[in-house]
Amino acid sequence: MDYPEHRRAQARLLIRNPDGTPVANRPVQIDQVSHQFLLGCGAADAVAIMKARNVKRLALLEERIRKSLRLFNYATLPFYWGNYESSEGETACAETMKAARWLRDHGVTVKGHPLCWHNISPPWLSRYDSGEVLRRQLDRIHREVSTYRGTIDVWDVINEAVVMPAFDRDGNAVARICREKGRIALAREAFAAARESNPDALLLINDYNTGPKYEHLLEELLEGGVPIGAIGIQSHQHQGYWGVEKLNDVLERFSRFGLPIHFTENSLISGDPVSASIKDLSDWHVASWPSTPEGEERQARELAEMADILFRHPLVAAFTTWELNDGGWLKAPSGLLRADNSEKPAYSALEKMIHGAWETHETLTTDDKGYLSFRGFKGGYAIRADGKTAGFSLDSPTDIVVQLEKEKKTCGILAGKSDFRGSDPVSVRRQRFQVGIDVLLSRIGRPR
Repeated sequence: MDYPEHRRAQARLLIRNPDGTPVANRPVQIDQVSHQFLLGCGAADAVAIMKARNVKRLALLEERIRKSLRLFNYATLPFYWGNYESSEGETACAETMKAARWLRDHGVTVKGHPLCWHNISPPWLSRYDSGEVLRRQLDRIHREVSTYRGTIDVWDVINEAVVMPAFDRDGNAVARICREKGRIALAREAFAAARESNPDALLLINDYNTGPKYEHLLEELLEGGVPIGAIGIQSHQHQGYWGVEKLNDVLERFSRFGLPIHFTENSLISGDPVSASIKDLSDWHVASWPSTPEGEERQARELAEMADILFRHPLVAAFTTWELNDGGWLKAPSGLLRADNSEKPAYSALEKMIHGAWETHETLTTDDKGYLSFRGFKGGYAIRADGKTAGFSLDSPTDIVVQLEKEKKTCGILAGKSDFRGSDPVSVRRQRFQVGIDVLLSRIGRPR
């Protein structure tokens, strides 16, 4: 399948032996092992696994984590203030930091979501006057961004600001300060606090509103110098798939800002859609929401089409499936896995794209000076030649010197028993991750 050139890069590689001599006129196996493009999912399970003690629950979570990491290099960890600090001064930092480091150590880019949001704010916050609420909100941003700096360097700073001032449930304190200060002033202070705490962080604004109100808000924030690093677009499609026309319309309208676009929260269901009469999805309440065989096939087609469109777009830098498994928010069948962790057709469809159509595997031969030319999808690569290995990153057109080392006989992501030549990339990827994740899970330090 032909993909745009912005997803690929050309490299001239000089392959050297451990002693520095060129690997001349030898076959070299080049396998892509990671992507520059961020493909992710919501990763609350990574925090839950750090606290789990029930044996059955632990086994379910471990299997889910394995299947998640077979696909994704990007994970969104929950920082909903009302859950993260349900009692004032008592946070979920211990388990969240452990999860974030574990994911990072496995090559996963971690994002924290969200720092400022009117929903799921802590009830104890409401007892303070507006000045104190603002101070605590900004202190909270400083605390989280500073504490996790180097482990989490991507943040949804302000979430759903378009509707925030109008939110009036339970005397919400964050919505109150947004009404009093205005969206622009609150966002400016929130982003400033995050930037001060981590100058190198990627800072997002995120919203489900994809209409003119969000565009106007972005215009005002950018004109005011607010350091927005990427635009977050939510795409919860519980009422039906957007389709190609709407998706392209959203991409066209938000591309005019020239910033990276992250599809931050994507949901496609494999059951009956929510009635069009429902204006706020949070008002949808059902006892159960079953997935159907027909719905699962539809979900797979829609996900494959949407992922393909986003991958082709030059400004789209990330695509996050919001829930890995069915039965999460609204009890929706929106996962890539069923509740029992069995894989739905959508999981297989995405896996074939990530580790098939979007991944590069080549066997090439060096010239008499040890050089070869190579073109592949941007990301991380492993090289094997004559029982020796090395790795390199392909991010832009470049010349790269690769120094091989003797292959280590240890378990890990790049250590495996297979010669990958001629193997199905999806099968190879599954083998690599199975070995690596078993090692990582054994190092968590909690009861097995």
